[in-house]
Amino acid sequence: MHMQADKQLSDEQSREIAETIREELARRRISRQALAEQAKVSLSTLEKVLGGRRPFTLATTVRLEQALGVSLRKSAIVMAPPAANDVAPDSLGSYAHRALTWLEHVYITLRPSFGDKDAIFAYRTEIVWEPKFSALVFREGERTDAAYEHTGEVAVPHQSGFVYLVIIKHGQHRVITVSRPTVAGEMYGIISTLRAGPGSQLTPIAAPIAYVPLRNIPKPSLGRVAPDDANYVLYQKHLRRTVEEPFALFLPA
Repeated sequence: MHMQADKQLSDEQSREIAETIREELARRRISRQALAEQAKVSLSTLEKVLGGRRPFTLATTVRLEQALGVSLRKSAIVMAPPAANDVAPDSLGSYAHRALTWLEHVYITLRPSFGDKDAIFAYRTEIVWEPKFSALVFREGERTDAAYEHTGEVAVPHQSGFVYLVIIKHGQHRVITVSRPTVAGEMYGIISTLRAGPGSQLTPIAAPIAYVPLRNIPKPSLGRVAPDDANYVLYQKHLRRTVEEPFALFLPA
């Protein structure tokens, strides 16, 4: 078992894995040091394998896969094809369930309040696999505007590297586009939806949004969170990160 875990991958496989890791580091804006700590490998080892000075071992590859939540071995090890009912439809990205289990969490969702410029709106979102649809779905709950709670589908196309939370209801679309998770599991991006105004008036609106795993916030505040709330500064920090790093761009009018 020990010999199998220490098995060295070929130069070609190592180059392929190194390229994928570099892409993920750039996409998620995380450092090599942070990845090394999360994967429990030394920074020296990570630098050597990424620089092509040492081949990847199976043990190192598995640790990095667990830390990043992605499969790095596209051609390194042939895996049995997933069952047909374990793969999402092409319209959602043709992803296999077992390849995206790292997305299945309860998140605290944060966005600016549409009705109060100083407040932050916070609610729970759960992402789970739904066998009936053969896809990941998201369910929103504990919103103070319960009439607007939604269930939608999760698209994860390989090409763009982003996660899309989509609701289509009677032809009306609401789309949330977020980054793949950081090492801490957080996702940042843009929500594009309609804001309810006076009477039946609706106005298109876009705003920064953040998904923070529930485990990262010991005592979350939900609903309309005002500046005097204990979590306000933390919530504001997450929303500012969306714009300042930037995970999403907002152009001036």
